[in-house]
Amino acid sequence: MKYFHKAKLIFTALGVLFLSQKTFSQDKKVVVSQDPKFEQLLNEKRKINSSITINDRYKIQIFNGDSENSKKTLIDFKKENKNIDATIVFSTPAYKVWVGNFKTRIEAEKNLNELKKKYPNAFLIKPNK
Repeated sequence: MKYFHKAKLIFTALGVLFLSQKTFSQDKKVVVSQDPKFEQLLNEKRKINSSITINDRYKIQIFNGDSENSKKTLIDFKKENKNIDATIVFSTPAYKVWVGNFKTRIEAEKNLNELKKKYPNAFLIKPNK
């Protein structure tokens, strides 16, 4: 019993001694090396994101569906309408093709009437992302 008491006392003393020491486990600096293309891609993404203004502008949605058909619709639209911006937006579970970036509703509706000839399901939207 005395032996157990002394051993317990020694282990407690050693535990306090080790726990009270200052630790230096997080002092080293980590250097992360990255591919130079990463920065280039990031800058391109920032440029694209800054060019997409969607808060105060009107757009026309000409397609809503799967990925392949949305890509086909976008390519066909861009061939016929080189002066109007167009993009694919993913909103679960469908892909949407948005065209235009109109400042006023009147301008957007004028273009909508023209686009409805080829895309009868097209409609006007004002995204709020």
